[in-house]
Amino acid sequence: MSSVTAETVGPLPASWHPSSWRDRPAAQQPQWPVQSTLEQACETLAKLPPLVFAGEARQLQGKLAEACAGRAFVLQAGDCAESFNGVTADSIRDQLKVILQMAVVLAFSAGVPTVKIGRIAGQFAKPRSSSTEVVNNVELPSFRGHMINDISFSERSRTADPERLIRAYHQSASTLNLLRAFTKGGYADLRQVHRWNQDFIASSPEGRRYERVAEGIDAALRFMAACGIPPDAPELHQVDFYTSHEALVLDYEQALTRQDSITGQWYDCSAHMLWIGERTRRLDGAHVEFMRGIKNPVGCKLGPTATPADVLELCENLNPDRIPGRLTLISRMGARNVFDALPPLLVAARDAGHPVLWECDPMHGNTYTTPGGLKTRHFEDVVTEINGYFDAHNQAGTWPGGIHVEITGDDVTECVGGAEALSDNDLERRYETMCDPRLNGTQSLELAFRLAERLSD
Repeated sequence: MSSVTAETVGPLPASWHPSSWRDRPAAQQPQWPVQSTLEQACETLAKLPPLVFAGEARQLQGKLAEACAGRAFVLQAGDCAESFNGVTADSIRDQLKVILQMAVVLAFSAGVPTVKIGRIAGQFAKPRSSSTEVVNNVELPSFRGHMINDISFSERSRTADPERLIRAYHQSASTLNLLRAFTKGGYADLRQVHRWNQDFIASSPEGRRYERVAEGIDAALRFMAACGIPPDAPELHQVDFYTSHEALVLDYEQALTRQDSITGQWYDCSAHMLWIGERTRRLDGAHVEFMRGIKNPVGCKLGPTATPADVLELCENLNPDRIPGRLTLISRMGARNVFDALPPLLVAARDAGHPVLWECDPMHGNTYTTPGGLKTRHFEDVVTEINGYFDAHNQAGTWPGGIHVEITGDDVTECVGGAEALSDNDLERRYETMCDPRLNGTQSLELAFRLAERLSD
């Protein structure tokens, strides 16, 4: 890894290659113990088939362009950090089920299509605030996700292992195969998804608050039937579903970057969409350098310290040709900061004419630690940030194009509040996340109905 410092880095060069990021300071990269082992793993990855195809990424960019223009809404959702151990057919199915349920509610309420993107099939690495952690006076490297090391607290488990990059690839391939089967094989049928939502409403006293939305979807389905739309029409029977993850481990991303045989352009074939995190969005850094050259749709997280100048420079670097759907900016301000921090960024991009798609991540700015030492988020803080996000867009006259949330289909107790009224004392019952707390299936669907109320205002 290069030891370039901020002081020695100049403007980004015009030329680009999948390895040009190596001349830039690269934050949050693993400390691989043996360079030759890493190189062998990357050589293996470079010879494996792509996980996704350039044409699929271009198709997604077209859908994101529609969202950028206010003609679609994006639901980007999934696990905080995928696990090598807990990912099963059932868990993948249950997570997809919740995303499909949320998408139906949002599409009906917004009156526009919902673009469905999972944080899945590649979300195996996580940035950390500290490179080490201390337990019982023993200091070891931090857990950085199963792509890099293991959560068990031992020297062997916490040593970065390049063979995990190859395992991440194969697990992603298996997950993608199952997702494609579910989304194209009838599991995503609109009528079936709507029945799942009706079950949620019928079984929950709080859920009955959303009967009006369910009745509206019922009426829409009856109208389609009256118009002669057959129940096996592809539009009702299957959905387009895309994958995304944070492009954190750049050795992995470079190894899966391919030159498209049709256009000659470079695509990172590890996922349809990649994003840069708040900790790695440094303008002269390796992550921005890598992402500016690939032609996938890309995103960037923006926390409360982001300035209008940051936004404009990111837009110029990541989308200099101003292509709609190319760049998504994902605000993660926190419930207390969103209305003050977000409007100046919206106005800067709007006034400069940058075709930015805006999403709201209402999770990461609202994390706190309980007295018992568990990280959690309160459901009402999540809703408050989303409301502030909508209010900021209304004020700026811009389109609130989507949300980006950490969820699971599993019946976990990691976030407090919601219809189940979970408290800090409930968290230990089923606290299963390896990193950040996720909304469970019930909370996720309740969030979709709360969003529906804003989208239908």
